[in-house]
Amino acid sequence: MKFGLTRAGIGSIGSDEQWLQAAAEFGFQVIDGDPVGLVQRHGVQGAAELLARHQVTLGSFGLPVDWRTTDQAFREGLPKLLEAAEAAAALGCKSCCTYILPSTDDAPAPFMARAVKRLRLCAQWLGAYGIKLGLEYVGPHHLRSQWKHPFIWTQADTLALIEAIGEPNVGLLVDSFHWYTTELTYNDIANLPAHLIVHVHINDAPPVPVDQVRDNERLYPGEGVIDLAAFLQALHKSGYQGAVTQEVLTKEPPQEDARELMERSRKALDRVLAAAGLDLLKSRL
Repeated sequence: MKFGLTRAGIGSIGSDEQWLQAAAEFGFQVIDGDPVGLVQRHGVQGAAELLARHQVTLGSFGLPVDWRTTDQAFREGLPKLLEAAEAAAALGCKSCCTYILPSTDDAPAPFMARAVKRLRLCAQWLGAYGIKLGLEYVGPHHLRSQWKHPFIWTQADTLALIEAIGEPNVGLLVDSFHWYTTELTYNDIANLPAHLIVHVHINDAPPVPVDQVRDNERLYPGEGVIDLAAFLQALHKSGYQGAVTQEVLTKEPPQEDARELMERSRKALDRVLAAAGLDLLKSRL
């Protein structure tokens, strides 16, 4: 596994060069980001050289298509998907992800039918560029009743959706926060075939009853109550060898210096890895 960062939880980091330089300095090997933006700002060759210079890879990017609302909105997003897939492939990024909210105002059956059809098309387009599509189930209880009808919020139901989509490049984005809020166990991850894990997010939760955990109150890995040692051990047991990126969603953007937050993140991950008995985050300091 390779460990890295999203921009969530590290504050304002500045330019691409500053972002990559700081990530590398604190030992992170991967960033999640926008391949189109990198290519627009630096060109394909310039963006590739920037990543290579800091020995950082692009782990995943968000699906740039509105697959949840109208047919028109979905169609209008498809050119963005093509542009993102081309840029990602040129930069060696092999993962694209999207989340599935656990409730919806739409009638569930037609919404599911549209989701299968639209996500299948997205997967086919991504597959043409050698890119996998990761689907993230969202676990916090407050979001399960945020909208009128319950929808998918379990790993098992997400796997059923993946089976219905029926494309070989579709799998899970596994997030430790959602693993915890859906009260899954070591075996639920360890027994997954590695090819079904497309990408991983890591973060922590505060010490409150699990049904009171809020999605935007996440903590840095190792600073909360999630058994992240077991989570990482389970990923290791599954054979997953891809990116694990920190995603710390908070009510307000962090005000601390970004470099201080990166150092805090690095030390937190080191503690979690030590507790897991894994030596996967190689120091560059």
